[in-house]
Amino acid sequence: MPINSKLPSAFIIFMLIYILSCDNTPAPSSTAQIESSDSSYDPEAKLAELGITLPEPPKPVANYVNGVRTGNLIFLAGKGPKYPDGRELRGKLGADLTIEQGYEGARQTAINQMAVLKDMLGDLKKVKRLVKVLGMVNSDPNFVDQPKVINGFSDLMVEVFGDRGKHARAAVGMATLPRGQAVEIELIVEVED
Repeated sequence: MPINSKLPSAFIIFMLIYILSCDNTPAPSSTAQIESSDSSYDPEAKLAELGITLPEPPKPVANYVNGVRTGNLIFLAGKGPKYPDGRELRGKLGADLTIEQGYEGARQTAINQMAVLKDMLGDLKKVKRLVKVLGMVNSDPNFVDQPKVINGFSDLMVEVFGDRGKHARAAVGMATLPRGQAVEIELIVEVED
């Protein structure tokens, strides 16, 4: 069967017309939407409005640092629900602690992580976006409501940082956590100078 010599030319012309007619404008990223829609961004003012005073950042308990910055990302080490007076919320969710107690512990952990960020950055306005949260919950084997506990962390972060506080997240159960603490939460944050 002979090949039609006009077919390749017609195909090329069709593809050029198709490509030129397509809208190649990239969709706005969620970060761009956040930046343009949030001109009153002031997380430290929001903390004051909520009556929250950031404590001294909790000291690492072993051979590591509270956070490491690489480029425009900060990777925060896991922190738990340690209160300024030195107390920690300890116990297993589903055995020793209620969801409400775990939620409050996760909220205190958010305060501790914000204290670390403030110490590292000097100003929380430099937080461009919370990227990823790993929430670990000291859980009884039958406890399945880890997300409800870690909501204590997520809810406060969104309240303080607005849309910039919305993040990807994992909330998982652990057989135990250091010193028997109820939760431990790691965080990845995008920042700008």
